[in-house]
Amino acid sequence: MKYQKNIISTLLAASFLISGLAIAQNISTAKPEDVGMSSARLKNVKASLQAEVDKGNIPGAVVMINRKGKLVYSEVVGYQDKSANKPMSKDSIFRIYSMTKPLASVAAMILVEEGKMQLADPISKFMPEFANMQVSVGTKDSNGNMEYSLVPAAKPITVQDLLRHTSGIGYPEITANPNIKKAYTDAGLYVAGGTDYDQRRVTPQEMISGIAKAPLNTQPGTNWEYGMSVDLLGRVVEIVSGKRLGDFLQDRVFAPLQMKDTAFSVPADKKSRIAEPFATDPFNKTPIKLLDVTIKPNNDSGGAGAAGTAGDYLNFASMMLNGGELNSQRILSPMTVNLMASDMLGNRTTVPLTPGQLLMGVDGYTFGLGFMVRQGQGLASVDGSPGEYMWAGAAGTFFWIDPKEQLAVVVMSQVPGPIRPYYRRMIKQLVSSAVIK
Repeated sequence: MKYQKNIISTLLAASFLISGLAIAQNISTAKPEDVGMSSARLKNVKASLQAEVDKGNIPGAVVMINRKGKLVYSEVVGYQDKSANKPMSKDSIFRIYSMTKPLASVAAMILVEEGKMQLADPISKFMPEFANMQVSVGTKDSNGNMEYSLVPAAKPITVQDLLRHTSGIGYPEITANPNIKKAYTDAGLYVAGGTDYDQRRVTPQEMISGIAKAPLNTQPGTNWEYGMSVDLLGRVVEIVSGKRLGDFLQDRVFAPLQMKDTAFSVPADKKSRIAEPFATDPFNKTPIKLLDVTIKPNNDSGGAGAAGTAGDYLNFASMMLNGGELNSQRILSPMTVNLMASDMLGNRTTVPLTPGQLLMGVDGYTFGLGFMVRQGQGLASVDGSPGEYMWAGAAGTFFWIDPKEQLAVVVMSQVPGPIRPYYRRMIKQLVSSAVIK
């Protein structure tokens, strides 16, 4: 009898853990084979990542997979903090950097759906500072040196330009135009030798004024260039909604989707859960400096400022996969989700890199509204389906959503540096190979 009671207690405890996991991810669990995935092949995901941990290439990672509306994979490897010998946990909190951009993009599209703004609206409607922008045009002199001159912008920057990165606004960390970099530096948006992609230093108004005073890299609407567009989009959301970006997202996205650990700063009682990178990049031997997410930022950076868990982000990705709704909580309409995952570039240029080249070092991808989008079956040197969409973060996080295969995958790690495209390709191939029907 005592043995039977122990068995029952064990089974109840296991049931509670499975139920708790499902609640944490806001979706129910299933065996991989029940939804057309191979358990044996999925083992390669953990084995491959563990091999990288054992080699000292990455500290650790969390991987979660939704297939056909079911949580079929949720694994951890390695360390949350290798220097403290602290193991990785499913509720470890990660700096998600540019995976903040899809969150801010959804916030903007909520306001579009409510008729409070339109994609075609010029952003000067909300921020008059952008009414008369100039473009810095570079030409080579007779000695081959670059010279820059200013010309008026041929058209206004629109809300759509911010969402698809065709505003002409670059990143100070990336731009090759010294005049633009100086303007961003003078505005406090960049500090040489400081932490990269930390636009949280300035107030919202200082950001608006600083970006508006700098010239654009290219004419609005003509070229895809990765930059601070979505940071500026966050300011538009704040002006239109009358709320701080983090508060708007909390009310309209995080709370409905049970994203309980996602925010623009990590409170003291959660600080012990923050995943940390190595002190030094194991490949190029340079020191690693990431955002301090324990401090309250001067602005909620829609481009790079959020932190959260893999489970939280899987809730968000699952909502998008499910056409804008999860567990009776509708965030967007299916038509809006489809629009966001559509090609928004057409024949526009993508200088200096296409979205796919920047993210994974591959061809075959365009950009939608907040997401990179696969154009066709060919060209890209990774598995995937036409219409899948995704993005990633500078510290090593990555996700993708494949509507055709009914698949959403979230990978969280703190591995910045040039190795990131390699790991994105690796994990994408491993998960894709586990889809068997």
